Amino acid sequence: MTIVITGANGFIGKNLVADLQAKGYNQIVQITRETTEEQLENALQQATFVYHLAGINRPLNEGEFMVGNRDFTGKIVGILKQYNPTCPVLVTSSTQAERDNAYGASKRAGEEAVRDYAANTGANVYIYRLPNVFGKWCKPNYNSAIATFCYNISRELDITVNDSSVSMNLVYIDDVIEEFVNVLNGKVNRVDAFCEIPAVHTKQLGDIVELLHSFKRSREERAIPTMTDSFTKALYSTYLSYLPEDQFSYPLKMNVDQRGSFTEFIRTADRGQVSINVSKPGITKGNHWHHTKNEKFLVVSGQGVIRFRKIGSQEVIEYFVSGEKLEVVDIPVGYTHNIENLGETDMVTVMWVNELYDPERPDTMFLEV
Repeated sequence: MTIVITGANGFIGKNLVADLQAKGYNQIVQITRETTEEQLENALQQATFVYHLAGINRPLNEGEFMVGNRDFTGKIVGILKQYNPTCPVLVTSSTQAERDNAYGASKRAGEEAVRDYAANTGANVYIYRLPNVFGKWCKPNYNSAIATFCYNISRELDITVNDSSVSMNLVYIDDVIEEFVNVLNGKVNRVDAFCEIPAVHTKQLGDIVELLHSFKRSREERAIPTMTDSFTKALYSTYLSYLPEDQFSYPLKMNVDQRGSFTEFIRTADRGQVSINVSKPGITKGNHWHHTKNEKFLVVSGQGVIRFRKIGSQEVIEYFVSGEKLEVVDIPVGYTHNIENLGETDMVTVMWVNELYDPERPDTMFLEV
């Protein structure tokens, strides 16, 4: 199978090429602005499937819209009619095609050229009027508000929001690529005359901006966004892809004393808190119990023992733990407990607790095991 992709070095094109290559498609011809007329014609003659993603959306003058969107599309289907008339074509149009402006008119004209190709040859064509697409590798400060906001906010640069109540229809790049690859395999989400991306997110611009600012704050707050919401999950992944390359890491506050250290890693309102505990050799930490607060301990380096004693009982229960055999130990309520480093090196324990620490209600009663 020979797959031809126009606009291969654009936002959608880069993601599509990368995904297809990862899936084992190795005969991909990438058409860019550097491709010659002869190379384009040769590629289309041998194509098994064409993804026509190229287009003009930021021209120097409005006349370029028709040249880039109508005329180039016409050239592609013209070559296919002559040399490869059964080749299927997927073309990316825009929801702007529904509007009365120069860009929309050029996109409608491109759609008509593809429909004419199908009518004359019987080839399958798939026309997608895409709304705003967001995700990794989109060029900021160009034609995507999401890309621009992610880039600027991650760098503490100013952004401009003229009307926070503006509603946007958005599709995530991974959903777009999944749909496009499905078409290649004969699975199409067709609705009347057009094909559609199944997952569309309708959001107000102000809400999007606030989410992005919360992502920026999340490092200081050690927070994680709500991953159960598909849009938040996709937007957070997008935001991270725009981080400055010298700022992938960020420091945590380590609470250090002679016993070792305790460092909060992640805090979430609905899924609790994760911390990293380092105990020096011979050190015992804990000796307290909880009414409702519960924890999970996972020793990932070193060796030690976790001891329990049920309130009102004299029996001590011991669980020996080691980084050589990873196992989670639940810390039930109503048991005073401690953890002791039995080794000769630092013992590192990942600790999860079901709720954030509240100094007004610490739910921590000190009692020797």
